[in-house]
Amino acid sequence: MPYDTAPDGVLESLLGHARSAGADAADASLSISESLSVDVRMGEFEGVERSESRSVGLRAFIGKKQAGATTSDLSPDGLKALAERVVAMAKFAPEDPWCGLLDPSERATSFPDLDTSDDARPDADTLEAMAKDAENAALAVAGVTNSSGSGASWSAGSVFMRTSDGFSGASRASSYGVGVSPLAERDGKKERDWDGHNTRHFSELRKPADIGRTAGERAVARLGSRKIESCKAAVIFENRLAGSMVSPMLGAISGGAIARGVSFLKEKLGQQVYAKGVNIEDDPFRKRGLSSRPFDGEGAPGQRRLLIDDGVLTTWLLNASAARQLGLKSTGHATLGHGGPPGISSTNVTLQPGTRSLAELMKDAGKGLLITDKFSPSLNANTGDWSVGVSGFWFENGERAYPVSEITVAGNLIDIFARLVPGSDLDRRGGVDAPSVLIDDLTIAGV
Repeated sequence: MPYDTAPDGVLESLLGHARSAGADAADASLSISESLSVDVRMGEFEGVERSESRSVGLRAFIGKKQAGATTSDLSPDGLKALAERVVAMAKFAPEDPWCGLLDPSERATSFPDLDTSDDARPDADTLEAMAKDAENAALAVAGVTNSSGSGASWSAGSVFMRTSDGFSGASRASSYGVGVSPLAERDGKKERDWDGHNTRHFSELRKPADIGRTAGERAVARLGSRKIESCKAAVIFENRLAGSMVSPMLGAISGGAIARGVSFLKEKLGQQVYAKGVNIEDDPFRKRGLSSRPFDGEGAPGQRRLLIDDGVLTTWLLNASAARQLGLKSTGHATLGHGGPPGISSTNVTLQPGTRSLAELMKDAGKGLLITDKFSPSLNANTGDWSVGVSGFWFENGERAYPVSEITVAGNLIDIFARLVPGSDLDRRGGVDAPSVLIDDLTIAGV
């Protein structure tokens, strides 16, 4: 199916069938995607996965009732059957006073070129060679004895969206990635670590050998890890993990959580949440950003904004439904429902860097815990009580002393946010990026 006129024809036909079946309003989307991934382990080919998919989604409204569904049958009969089925479902759906299309006055009218799509399509042999290069580089690090595997992949897709009241938009995106997880061993003790990289453009992907070497060195550095006694001390999350100190805030300011009253930040709009000087940006228009988009899932325009401005919480993240519940306007944070109600999501979120390097943060703290890996986080969404299993390095006199593991750090996020100090080593890795962050006097549960 060509990308120029055929998608609009499919969606217009689907919307026409919905109107004919009795829908008062509707939105429709067409998703086209393809991907290829290859996995290897210990130099041997493990598997290849190739996928291609095309599907249409329809959401139809009858008054304040809505229903939706998807199909991969894009034939004229398949589109007609989908429309009739969805409208029939909507007639028997419960009323939702907040549902409905976004007001046309709130829709995007221009679509910036975000350069999120690359036409490179490396074949399976190329991906296999990339995965092997990463793993071989990891295995070449002294002390690395095994591998959990390595992989390389790409994906590409297009989304087309139309509404019954005239909105039409399209976006395209691609993604390329390499990752490896080696194991190191000493005196019968084993440690594992990983490294990886994902980009929108193939040419910007880090060299697989560099990724493997870093992963191997990280695994070896963890050998000889020990437990520590429970205490309170300074804790630093290194930059590849520091986004985890921002993500809970994003969930807590989601309009759905605010409307339901299940957020530890529900009373904090316009108040100091982080320390002064802390700024957290949401930018849907970052060129080649992994979460960039020219419009949101309801056709609203995006906007670069500071979610946290000098420590102050400035906004909720809202789609149309949540905005109506709260008596506000959409903030352009809807995700495409593709046959269902839109969700809510941030875009490219960045905790803006401070002035001190990781080494300087450690020196300032004197002693404490540098966290380099985490697992099994737990959060009480109502209170902000939070804990997470971690491993990393104990440091003293501003220098790494020895690796540690089997530790839990815990606290209340409202208190933690207020004491968070960002470093200068911002590393863009995904949709939520941050430099290393220092939090003083955090509870550490060890032995």
